[in-house]
Amino acid sequence: MTLARRRQFAGAVFALPAILLVLGFIVVPIGQAVYYSMTQWDGITASWIGPSTWNQAFHNPTLWTALRNNALLLLSVPFALGLPLAIAVLLHQRVAGWRIFRSIYFLPTAISWVVLGLVAQRFFAYQGTLNSLIHFFGFSATNTNMLGYESTALSALGITFIFTMIGTNTMLFLTGLATLDTSLEEAARIDGAGRWRIFRSITLPHLRRFIQLAFVMTVIALFSALFSLIFVMTGGGPGYATTTMEFLIYQTGFNQGDFGTAALYGLILFVLTAIVGVVQLRLIGSDE
Repeated sequence: MTLARRRQFAGAVFALPAILLVLGFIVVPIGQAVYYSMTQWDGITASWIGPSTWNQAFHNPTLWTALRNNALLLLSVPFALGLPLAIAVLLHQRVAGWRIFRSIYFLPTAISWVVLGLVAQRFFAYQGTLNSLIHFFGFSATNTNMLGYESTALSALGITFIFTMIGTNTMLFLTGLATLDTSLEEAARIDGAGRWRIFRSITLPHLRRFIQLAFVMTVIALFSALFSLIFVMTGGGPGYATTTMEFLIYQTGFNQGDFGTAALYGLILFVLTAIVGVVQLRLIGSDE
């Protein structure tokens, strides 16, 4: 056996455990989900129906409502990136008390999203903190109940999601700013560039990779990590106003006992997150 063949054989042997783990924990479950999505499955026994289950699921208006809610929540992504970026730039300027502010902004990251959801529920409630603040500033005739109406409940959820992502993205952008060569900024100031010019031409291009990473992390969290917030804040309501794909999977499987359709919805969510992953690879793999 030649040296090249020996190296190939050794590489295959060392890669075998990782391949078995991928097959056991990723490929096999995906295959099972595809099979169960074509069955009537109550979690214990499954009876084969066939691809017609897909046709029935795609004609379910609740599925399209959940997809619409996920699409609308994407509107919160620019704010979940822009606010942390502005905060990180200010903290990078070492304003007075910047260490304290850095800890304050990072604090939501260290708290469970269940706790944050309970706080948000109290904040947006009819007799909650938001109305108390409105009355404090003299608008006693104004009352809000954002979680009680279909037209505003999703907005309240989006605002809460933005708040939960501020700490993580701020720390990520601060990490990127810490690697910035300050001599570039100093040279730009000497040449007469203002703060906005420096930010647009030096700081922002330098943070490009960090912004890409934060974008992918935020979008994936939006599709796959909102369950706890929805569960404690709205329960998917009112109606289906705050039901997203991951919460629809829970409702279909555990509330309705239709695990076959829930498996199908899980596949749809998997495809959506896979698309985000492809976008991530294209962004990170692009030339600087």
